[in-house]
Amino acid sequence: MTDAYTGADLFVDALDEYGVEYLFGNPGTTELPVMEALPDADVEYALGLHEDVAVGAAAGFAQTRRYHADGDPDVRPVGVANLHITPGLAHGLGNLYGASMTGAPLVLTAGNHELDFRHEEPILSGDLEQLTDQFCKYAAEVTSVDSLAMQVRRAFRTALTPPTGPVFLGLPVDVMMAETDDRPEPLGPIPDAGGGDPDQVRAAADALVAADEPLLVVGDHVARAGREAVDAAVALAEASGARVHGEMLGCEVAFPTDHDQWVSYLPPRESLAIQLQDTDTIVFAGCSTNTTLLRHEEPLVAPETTTIHLSDDAWQVGKNEPADVAVVGDPGRIMEAVAEQVGDRLDDEQRQRRLETVAATKEAVTASLAAMGESDPDEPRPSKGELVDALIDIDADPFIVDEGVTAKYALLTRYPLQPQGYFSNKGGGLGYGLPAAVGAAFAESLREEPRDVLGYVGDGSYLYYPQSIYTAVRHDLDLTVVVPDNRNYRILKDNTNRMFGGTDEDHEYVGMDFEPHVDIPTNAESHGARGHLVESVSEIQETVATALAEPGVDVVDALVHD
Repeated sequence: MTDAYTGADLFVDALDEYGVEYLFGNPGTTELPVMEALPDADVEYALGLHEDVAVGAAAGFAQTRRYHADGDPDVRPVGVANLHITPGLAHGLGNLYGASMTGAPLVLTAGNHELDFRHEEPILSGDLEQLTDQFCKYAAEVTSVDSLAMQVRRAFRTALTPPTGPVFLGLPVDVMMAETDDRPEPLGPIPDAGGGDPDQVRAAADALVAADEPLLVVGDHVARAGREAVDAAVALAEASGARVHGEMLGCEVAFPTDHDQWVSYLPPRESLAIQLQDTDTIVFAGCSTNTTLLRHEEPLVAPETTTIHLSDDAWQVGKNEPADVAVVGDPGRIMEAVAEQVGDRLDDEQRQRRLETVAATKEAVTASLAAMGESDPDEPRPSKGELVDALIDIDADPFIVDEGVTAKYALLTRYPLQPQGYFSNKGGGLGYGLPAAVGAAFAESLREEPRDVLGYVGDGSYLYYPQSIYTAVRHDLDLTVVVPDNRNYRILKDNTNRMFGGTDEDHEYVGMDFEPHVDIPTNAESHGARGHLVESVSEIQETVATALAEPGVDVVDALVHD
């Protein structure tokens, strides 16, 4: 035992200074210097029973705190996780990928062997930077205690600076146990992405004024930029008379879904995507995943369409379609400037004509979308649409974390989603949603008036990491998880039909059904939660309403048909 101040002490003090409330993790021997230093800090260790649970929870925490930080400079919207050397880090890669797709400001760390021991290739060895680099804005290993303070500061700033995203730092045992006189460095202010090139802002306004039927496609980078950015999207839509859709595979709410000009999220299917993007002028605002789920044969945007790309991420501007106008900067600041210029120049008669076209298109699309998740009269179990309708009728206004997969579309087309009240798995890899819901519950627990957190997680997704529930119970969180349970991987069956043709009767699905099924309520109870099985609409509404009203953790297994 020693009273010397070490690299581990400096790291933990930096967490304190940078406003970190929780360190998510699953520890091992190479992480013991950090674990030994933690009791002297105000940071609480949040134990996950699998490394990917810890990473997903940290990412979900960061996504939720980003909303809390909007307008509150005292909130530092960053999630921090600490994993166990090579195998532990490898276990966490699934949700590190998920965090990279959602742009979660995440600082991921892992212990490592001493620098002067690695030539012997001890067990657990591996190249940690190589594992993480493809999913991170910045990946490095601290090889000297003298650079630790600077590299930790750099990691936090990089994660938090738009476009936000994960970073990785390797923390070798010898560096963390080395004595140091250094202390954490000031983090400093985090800038936004700026107002964009004024010439390109004017060009965007010119194109929108000259348009016949403009379309505004809003992406998740708009939601990440805050409520003012969402308000700017509304201002731009209203000034230009544009029809509004969310980007394909969007995972946040970048536009009020009850606005007259909002139509839908763009479906990730070729024919529908082409149909809805068939217009003369499109603004792609803050988009990053606006392409189909499966390979498409035809261009999703016609070559003659005028496209306006704006984002805080230069990589996304002109990525999949040529950009006639390209603006890099804060999406809200750019749209506000464009809206002001368009509003001054577009006459009311032209704007009204555009709005009438929007209304007609919306009516036609809404009728088509209403069929998603509809009931089959021959099925005794509720449909996914009936499940969502039951959640709406509860009128509880929870914060929703979604990984419903095929049950997602009923949620997107029916539920009155509002900005900063919803996010979902964006990357497509299962296993993000349940840990992220736990992270959201951690985040909400820090607020004076916390919102109820509702995880909406399909059975296939839930079964990746059901032990996530243990972390929620262990930390006395308030969380309700609804599992739309069709007892199969429906997404794979749908994709089989699309890729090979035919219907369910034409294929012998291999490895896609849960037979025998897993008893999800009993599994949840084994982790300390309250488990419920519901098989009717009335049971769904009553059980979920009670769960949301009571403190603690509830898992509601809602049997639904395909």
